Amino acid sequence: MLFLTQSAAVYGIDALIVDIEVNLQPVKGEADTTSPVIIVGLPDTAVRESRERIRAAITNSAFFFPFHKTTINLAPADVRKEGASFDLPIALGILGANGDLGNFEALENTLSIGELSLDGRVRPVRGALSIALQARENGIKNLLLPEENATEAAVVAGVDVYPVKDLREALDICQSLQSGKEMQILPLKLEKSEMKPEENRYRADFAEVRGQHSTKRALEVASAGGHNILLIGPPGSGKTMLAKRLPTILPPLEFEESLEITKIHSVAGLTGKSGLITSRPFKSPHHTVSQAGLIGGGSMPKPGEVALAHLGVLFLDELPEFDRNVLEVLRQPMEDKQVTISRAATSLTFPANFTLVASMNPCPCG
Repeated sequence: MLFLTQSAAVYGIDALIVDIEVNLQPVKGEADTTSPVIIVGLPDTAVRESRERIRAAITNSAFFFPFHKTTINLAPADVRKEGASFDLPIALGILGANGDLGNFEALENTLSIGELSLDGRVRPVRGALSIALQARENGIKNLLLPEENATEAAVVAGVDVYPVKDLREALDICQSLQSGKEMQILPLKLEKSEMKPEENRYRADFAEVRGQHSTKRALEVASAGGHNILLIGPPGSGKTMLAKRLPTILPPLEFEESLEITKIHSVAGLTGKSGLITSRPFKSPHHTVSQAGLIGGGSMPKPGEVALAHLGVLFLDELPEFDRNVLEVLRQPMEDKQVTISRAATSLTFPANFTLVASMNPCPCG
């Protein structure tokens, strides 16, 4: 039997809808040996390892794992799939092909993501906001995802977000959606007041600074005009203290800006349960940071410090201590307000519109 479900993969800060096709085929002597599970469609190691996680999760959730040969296709087949976020949709596809969702051949208008633990619990994943935005763009109405990611995805209007704790709860929601029965679990809805940025969310405040009138004036001009600034002074003069308080005098974030910042941090796995980020980011990498750490990198590129500082402040303390090659790679992001990372398989662009603040001592002796 063939059953279709949908999931999504994150590339850069955007998502791509992935169709998951599960086919069960009887084999000879199927009751004597463990049924084979084959995953095709350019899966990486984490996706291939999901076979054992899914088998254990289905069994420990009191469902029957079929003895048939199971073939799982992740389409489009020419795009590499990575991460454990396909566990939940693959498990739902296997259960659907096995008849646990009724006499349906597909999970209509529903997208699901989530990593499964061996006892069937659903673990959080990265890029939930990007996936929710892509689901809305593709006209998909229902989104099933881990509880930890629900607040982040619920800011997207037009998509019903269902937070799930385990595989059994996810199957119950799918059964209700397929049959049209009354829902026992309602989608998560956020009020507009919950999405608005809160004032004074910063731990430090520019108003706490006493004295330093000329430096404060320079920082105010820099923040008003979006200028970069270099602070030069002896140790203990307050350079780092002033730089950390610069985001508190930057203009409040608009909703679209908050979405853009949250997308980047979500892809990097830095949002947690906080949902929408409503304060401007402040990033201060150590002077031993590498080019990949500052700009971003990896076989499937992930955002670096310049992208994580988008619409916020990037602070380089002790500027002369940074490697020259690391500082040179800041040229393009500072000019273009974005950074492009090219690999043999793909080329991804991350936004990088930040205010650069650097500090240094007047001489090597301090």
